[in-house]
Amino acid sequence: MNIAIHLHSSELDIIQACIQREEWAQQKIYEEYHNVMLGICMRYSASEDEAMDILHEGFIKVFQSIQLYEPGTNLGAWIRRIMVNTSIDCYRKEKRRMTEDLKEANMFAQYTGNPLANISVEEIMVAIQKLTPIYRSVFNLYVIEGFSHREISEQLGITESTSRSNLVKARSKLKELLHERGE
Repeated sequence: MNIAIHLHSSELDIIQACIQREEWAQQKIYEEYHNVMLGICMRYSASEDEAMDILHEGFIKVFQSIQLYEPGTNLGAWIRRIMVNTSIDCYRKEKRRMTEDLKEANMFAQYTGNPLANISVEEIMVAIQKLTPIYRSVFNLYVIEGFSHREISEQLGITESTSRSNLVKARSKLKELLHERGE
């Protein structure tokens, strides 16, 4: 069954069309949210290719569960939550929980100055992508998404103290990476 599209289709019409697996509606949502969601996926991934994989997997989940979306709520926030959860799922699948030596992290924590003074957003993104998956995930969930250490521990299956420790190590590693770029 095809649904006729009006020039200014309402969100409800588009959601209904997505529920009926109408490609035009899925494409409309994908195109509208692609750039913002790619930015979110980039923060959780090690490369642009990995971010694109997460993005596409996330949109598949969006369209598979679109009937669960409650019209009238913020569609972008609903899609964002799916993208963050898909990123976390990707991390869990890889199970690469590499941590760096605490001595090395303490050594880099002693840097002073403002390494961000002359660094672009793109350079910061590159530095975040160079973090290990666990550091990147904890850093993004805590600093960007605003999760508590308790919520992070539940999402990633780690203890709260491990979450705190990994955040300290992630910040130290970022400081090191940004300091190198700033020189």
